[in-house]
Amino acid sequence: MRDEKSINKMIELIDKIFKYCHGKTYGSFFEDEMLVEACVFNLTQIGETSHKISGGIIDNHPEIAWHELYGLRNRLVNDYEGTNHKLVWEIISDDLPTLRTQLEDLV
Repeated sequence: MRDEKSINKMIELIDKIFKYCHGKTYGSFFEDEMLVEACVFNLTQIGETSHKISGGIIDNHPEIAWHELYGLRNRLVNDYEGTNHKLVWEIISDDLPTLRTQLEDLV
């Protein structure tokens, strides 16, 4: 039950990011400080929530980058001043759609 709640929370956070970034380009993303901060916050929350997933789920679903999600969280939290906006944008545009589908398949 805890895993399902955490997975659903991660999906909700991804959906927030998609809502915030809908119709945006990298240029408009980069120029909007509030948008960048909102997305970075939600990415850190995804990483934090991924750390609450039980070992059984993690072991049974190695296709999901569980450890990388938490690693991203650590990187964003501990080095916000040096946040690589291009990397954040690439994660949002390239990685989150796949992650969302993978998480949806779990629930």
